[in-house]
Amino acid sequence: MGQIDPTVGDFTGNSLKIVDFARRARSEGAVLAVFPEMSICGYPARDLVEKREFVARSWEAAQQIAEATKGIAVICGLVTAAQADSGKSVMNSVAFLREGKIEFVQSKMLLPTYDVFDEARYFAPAARQDLFQFAEWQVALTICEDAWNDKNFWPRRRYHVDPVELLLGAGGNILINVSASPFSIGKRAIREKMFRNFAVLDHVPVIMVNQVGGNDNLIFDGGSFAMAQDGRIVAQAAAFTEDLVICESEEFLALPGKKVPATAYTRVHDADRIRDVEDAYSALVMGTRDFIRKCGFQNVLIGLSGGIDSALVAAIAVDALGKDHVIGVGMPGPYSSKGSIEDARQLSHNLGIRFEIISISEIFEAYKCALQPVFSGTKEDLTEENIQSRIRGGILMALSNKFGAMVLNTGNKSELSVGYCTLYGDTVGGLGVISDVPKTMVYQLCAHVNAEREIIPRPTLLKAPSAELRPNQQDTDSLPPYDILDKILDDYVEEFNTADEIATRRGYDLELVRKVITLVERSEYKRQQAAPGLKITDKAFGEGRRFPIAQKTEV
Repeated sequence: MGQIDPTVGDFTGNSLKIVDFARRARSEGAVLAVFPEMSICGYPARDLVEKREFVARSWEAAQQIAEATKGIAVICGLVTAAQADSGKSVMNSVAFLREGKIEFVQSKMLLPTYDVFDEARYFAPAARQDLFQFAEWQVALTICEDAWNDKNFWPRRRYHVDPVELLLGAGGNILINVSASPFSIGKRAIREKMFRNFAVLDHVPVIMVNQVGGNDNLIFDGGSFAMAQDGRIVAQAAAFTEDLVICESEEFLALPGKKVPATAYTRVHDADRIRDVEDAYSALVMGTRDFIRKCGFQNVLIGLSGGIDSALVAAIAVDALGKDHVIGVGMPGPYSSKGSIEDARQLSHNLGIRFEIISISEIFEAYKCALQPVFSGTKEDLTEENIQSRIRGGILMALSNKFGAMVLNTGNKSELSVGYCTLYGDTVGGLGVISDVPKTMVYQLCAHVNAEREIIPRPTLLKAPSAELRPNQQDTDSLPPYDILDKILDDYVEEFNTADEIATRRGYDLELVRKVITLVERSEYKRQQAAPGLKITDKAFGEGRRFPIAQKTEV
């Protein structure tokens, strides 16, 4: 199982990685090396697949890999040209390479078009699925979604056809699935349960090889595994890192003990969704590392306010890139507390990162002076608060331009949901590291960071959240407490429940729920201008949640 981290469009680099892993596997005595979905070109390639040269280069790379891996058979993902009468120019495919040749090609039949997926936009579906023989195996070779339609597992199926059922019904005696299955909290467990259903009910061994790494907002957790016919995992790759795992085929046939009973799918809720904090943190670290590296940057800038959100992002950045590649910038204003600056300084010391302080007070006064003739006769309000935020955003972007470092945005999902942020101010940045992390989970992740020693200062964890843009300001001046807000947002954003349903289920005041929902709907224009963010929940803002900006929703 060659669990690799491909870069989209890097045919040379991806091919070299596949060849290297395959040769290493061959040196360990392996006879077959399996790689993830679209591993030659990277997933998701989006509109790149509409370029003819992209498709041609994918096929050429497969031929080169076949030639370079003689002595071991290879299964790897690529894109191939579609039939002219399909209406689409390309297919999502997987190739079986042996002794210098592309011996067999299977294409994806089920093309997901929900959440972050839009494969029907690009690919023609396979008209049929075929087995191929390898050693004593009749191989049922499938691509990611092709295995996600089992009637024995899902209470409601998305498709009328089940490729796995067709292939196993035709005599397949081993199931191999190559995937680029994105991470979300709780999904690893669901994935294992789903494939265990195939192993136990159809009495076949299963190999699932998943992509690892970050590509744009998507994070792929890896966790590839080989599963025996009784549902036992006999070999498993590490999560959130590249890995090469050798599995003896004899292990597939050994069936000691009782069979594992099939387990029905149940949706992950509340505490279950945030239970695996360690996985969520690892995903954010890997996603940040790959985004920065694959975009060609080495260094990052973070505005450190002394608050918990920027502290968490700084800790993630250091684990992702190393302390020498992270710069913290404190930008105190007229309402910043002394404690906030000291907390930011202590955090930087604990992390070992460079810390710079640039006051915005004089710049803020210059703004007000310049605007005074036009603002004459008006009272200070949200306008002046936003000016402070936009000054800070401008400073960070100036430093970014000067030193070639990407700004990491520090806004969390709760704030982004209700628009508690300033356009062109605290929304600036190249990547929203925690934009899919609810505020309540921010505290859990910080506890994970501090598990072995105090990195995030204790006062940062204990202080009431505040933007510090006016005297004695607290977030609860504008929002419900975050433990209440996050439950409402979870019910509305992820479950699409109505205000009445949420109020009844949670026992909350109906008008409060309506107020929160109204804030969510009115802030769509902000979210669509925000930095791309790393997805770790079932429903993240961005391409997986597509709502019109100009609309009127009755709450």
